[in-house]
Amino acid sequence: MKLAVVVQRYGADINGGAELHARYIAERLARHADVEVVTTCARDYVSWRNELPPGLEQVNGIPVRRFRVRRERDPNVFGRHSRQVFERAHSIADELAWLDSEGPASDELLDYVSGAPFDFVLLFSYRYYHSWHLARRIPEKAVLVPTAERDPAITLAIFGPVFRGVRAVMYNSHEEREMIQAATSNHRVPGVVVGVGSNVPSKTQPLRFRQRFNMNRRFAIYIGRIDENKGCDELFNYFHRYAATFPRGLDLVLVGSAVMPVPAHPRIHHLGFLGDEDKFDALAASDLLIMPSYFESLSMVALEAWALGRPVLANGRCDVLKGQCLRSNAGLFYESYEEFAETLYALESNGPLHARLGLNGREYFARHYAWPVIERKYLDMFARVSASREEGQSVETLPNWWSRRRSDQPPATELLRAIPSGPATTPAADISPALDRRRPA
Repeated sequence: MKLAVVVQRYGADINGGAELHARYIAERLARHADVEVVTTCARDYVSWRNELPPGLEQVNGIPVRRFRVRRERDPNVFGRHSRQVFERAHSIADELAWLDSEGPASDELLDYVSGAPFDFVLLFSYRYYHSWHLARRIPEKAVLVPTAERDPAITLAIFGPVFRGVRAVMYNSHEEREMIQAATSNHRVPGVVVGVGSNVPSKTQPLRFRQRFNMNRRFAIYIGRIDENKGCDELFNYFHRYAATFPRGLDLVLVGSAVMPVPAHPRIHHLGFLGDEDKFDALAASDLLIMPSYFESLSMVALEAWALGRPVLANGRCDVLKGQCLRSNAGLFYESYEEFAETLYALESNGPLHARLGLNGREYFARHYAWPVIERKYLDMFARVSASREEGQSVETLPNWWSRRRSDQPPATELLRAIPSGPATTPAADISPALDRRRPA
């Protein structure tokens, strides 16, 4: 079996959520199939600037084929198109212009993947230029890994036909599946909640981490990009109040690159980007992981914390994180400062909950996210769709030139409000009337 993993950017040192997810899946599936990664020459997810050389190279033993991006992304143009489709009545043409401005656009990449003899093409992530165009060009081979967060893009009319036309969808969480099915009515497309595993080491050295970074106090840890969009501004505000109230409470350690100022505070320690060894040692040394993000399709670092027996404190306004805490019984969540302070205090390592939730986390990870479980779900899906492949499969056609330009599409933010929210408890309901009225013919 010959597989392509197509993703917006790729590299051993590129650790974005979807990009790291794609790398892990490529490396694990290479044990069972002939895998090639197809990507762009971009490193930066904001500009898509061509920084890496085009052509073929090896990354961790996997062949990686890079293609140049046609043009860099202009944040002002992208922002203007986003406001148009998210906040105003608009046309299908407006949505296509938004997609083009989102990027990363590489016609050479599309032509190569469309013409190569792959059995299946794994497309990461749904909202990018390459995924939309390849899903429409080769729907009979397309297996979509959406990595969809709860944002207005999921309700754009251009995405419904793609979700209904691909061979299969590999969901990150039950909440993501319910949201996508409510937005696109793709219930008949084969799909499974699979997520992703992680290369968690069998042994960690928390004492080595404490000695190297001079960490003598107990601490909670945040791992990821330090960004307002990840909830870090609220985290800093809440932690300032917590630190003033609990002078003997936990410190806060931050691991990751900062795209916003980190407050100067004696109990906040920003260590910057760390390699895997230091990252896992830091996680093992912590009392708990804090996940303040409002929007996630799956938190890989939460899974890593559970694999190491560390409880998680999550933003309860993120459906995915809240659902994972409830299903695992390995984390708590907050929706206000008062809940943040109480749950943080409850999860300290000398408290009664810490060991129990840590053990639950280990069991949850082993049951659902150990690599043999993840690999088997992918292989079973390939076998399933191979056995039922329909010749001549296609994606619904776009409206004609004039119809594309009618401003008859409601604002995407309005449509998003029509999709039920909260942690997943039952299968997604049929598409709501508010969404059905804007589906393209």
